[in-house]
Amino acid sequence: MSSDAAPVLRAVEGRAAYLTLNRPRALNSLTHAMLRSIAEALDTWAGDPAVGTVVLQGAGERGLCAGADIRLFHDDARSGDHRASQAFLRDEYRLNSRIAHYPLPYVAVMDGIVMGGGVGLSAHGGIRVVTERSKVAMPEVGIGLVPDVGGTYLFTRAPGHLGTHLALTGMAIGAADAMLCGLADHYVPSEALPGLLRELADAEPTEAVARHTQQAPPGVLAEQRAWIDECYAADTVEEIVERLFATGDVAAKEAADLILSRSPMAVKATLESLRRAARLDSLEQALDQEYRVICAALDTHDLPEGIRAQIIDKDRDPHWSPETLAGVESADVERYFAPLGERELGLG
Repeated sequence: MSSDAAPVLRAVEGRAAYLTLNRPRALNSLTHAMLRSIAEALDTWAGDPAVGTVVLQGAGERGLCAGADIRLFHDDARSGDHRASQAFLRDEYRLNSRIAHYPLPYVAVMDGIVMGGGVGLSAHGGIRVVTERSKVAMPEVGIGLVPDVGGTYLFTRAPGHLGTHLALTGMAIGAADAMLCGLADHYVPSEALPGLLRELADAEPTEAVARHTQQAPPGVLAEQRAWIDECYAADTVEEIVERLFATGDVAAKEAADLILSRSPMAVKATLESLRRAARLDSLEQALDQEYRVICAALDTHDLPEGIRAQIIDKDRDPHWSPETLAGVESADVERYFAPLGERELGLG
């Protein structure tokens, strides 16, 4: 598949419509034009009686989608003009809601890297397939952001406090753990994907996927549930970190170190976002809240600094402000949830 072709490819074979994210050199990261193209395709196919299934996949061998092309957020945050970022987010979140309620079977092939916005395009679908190469994550706290694209809604519906663990650390998980957390449904070895994709053209999608489904290799989260549920039940991030260190478990200490390496402001805003999302009744209400939170993040020091360190300069040495969890005041966190008035997303 040519990387010089359109960034979103559409094809219909038999009863299946195939949607391919086609920026493999950029790990199929999403531009605003791609969001519009995906939305247009879904609207077209929903009204086409010849189409019975929609299949989402990514070009290349590395992954479905690494998320949004976040240089846009960096440039907007630095300039102080957030209109382009806000327009992107509005269309992205509407698309996430559209996928969650799509009237046709929607099969997301979550092979390889699936992060951030890639989770939003896949995990809200009805049939979600992972492979031994899947690496699923919402790593937003590492760039000064809060999990979005419905991530707070998904994480608060995961068993116990697994979602809080993933949100505050930003760590990636494999196939079995993605299924345990409710982010995926079926494990299909990557070598079986070509056959599955061909079969989806004429077969009923649930039956086709079932024929290729196998037992996933063991994950790690099920064995870690005891300390995860105990530690992340704490009221504050500081207490969570303290409990993690106190367990004496190597994996728990690694989680604590990860949290302490993330943006203190983003970590605290993330915990509050999760606690509030757990009380919401719908994905759309969570998306509305996430929109307020991300719009507020565009005004922070940490967002452009995090993107600079991870994506632009790639020195992996962000200088957060405040530097520590203790430096984040409750009023700082509360500002993330301030009503936007006429600028509200208004999905829920």
